[in-house]
Amino acid sequence: MIYALRWLMSLIFIIQMYLAMVVYALAYAPYAILSRNGAWAGIHAYCNYVRATAHLLVGLRSEIRGQVPEGEVLIASKHQSFFDIILICSVVRRPKFIMKKELKWAPLLGFYAWRIGCIPVDRGKKGRAIAEMKKAVAAGSAVPGQLIIYPQGTRVAPGAALPYKVGTGLLYQQITQPCIPAATNVGVFWPRHGIYRKPGLAVVEFLPAIPPGRSVSDFMAELEQVVETASDALMAEAGFTYSKAA
Repeated sequence: MIYALRWLMSLIFIIQMYLAMVVYALAYAPYAILSRNGAWAGIHAYCNYVRATAHLLVGLRSEIRGQVPEGEVLIASKHQSFFDIILICSVVRRPKFIMKKELKWAPLLGFYAWRIGCIPVDRGKKGRAIAEMKKAVAAGSAVPGQLIIYPQGTRVAPGAALPYKVGTGLLYQQITQPCIPAATNVGVFWPRHGIYRKPGLAVVEFLPAIPPGRSVSDFMAELEQVVETASDALMAEAGFTYSKAA
C-alpha cells in the first residue's frame, strides 16, 4: 500500500515537473530573448522549483556540498539521472553544457540551450565528435560561464561501470581552465528509467579543483579516481553499496 501511494505521488511529481518546465520556459522567454541573464534566471527558478516539489511530493530532499564553482571553469560531473542536472543548474551561476546535437531542435529546450551557450556535438562519431567538440568550445568561448561535461558521456546507474572518455581530457588541455570534479548519489533515489522516486537525501558534491597544466592521461586518472571515490561514499551514505569487479 505504501509503495503504491509513493508510486502514485512519483507519477504526479513527474507530470507536474514537465508541465512546470513549459510554464517556466514560456514565462521567462521574453526576458531570455532580451538577455542571456533572463535565460539563466528561468533555469535557476525552474530547477529550484523541481528541488522543492521533489521534497514536498516524494520526500526527496537535496543538498549541494563543496564550494559552488565560479568564473570560467570546466565542471566534470558524474551523471546518474536528470536530477543531478537539476541540482547543478540550481546553484551554478551560468551553466552551459556539451550536449547532443539533436537537442538543439527540441522546442523551448533548444532555444534555452542556444541562449546560454550550450555546445552541440555529434556523439555518434567518436573521432569527429571530439574534433567538433574542441572546435565548438573554441567558437563558444565568448559566452561566459561554467562549462559542464559528463566524462562518461551518458547517465550511469549506481554500481554500473562505464569508462571515462578522453574527450574531457582533451577539452581540459585545450581551454586551460581549472576543472571542478563533481560527485553524486542521485541515481539511488531517481533512476535512469521508471517512475518511482525514493525518499531520501540526494547530493551533488563539488570537489577540489584540478588545476590546468596536467597531461591528459594524468588528468583523466585523477578525475576518475576522485569522482568515483566521492560518488561511492555518497551512495554508501545513502545506503547503497556494491562490489566492484576485480
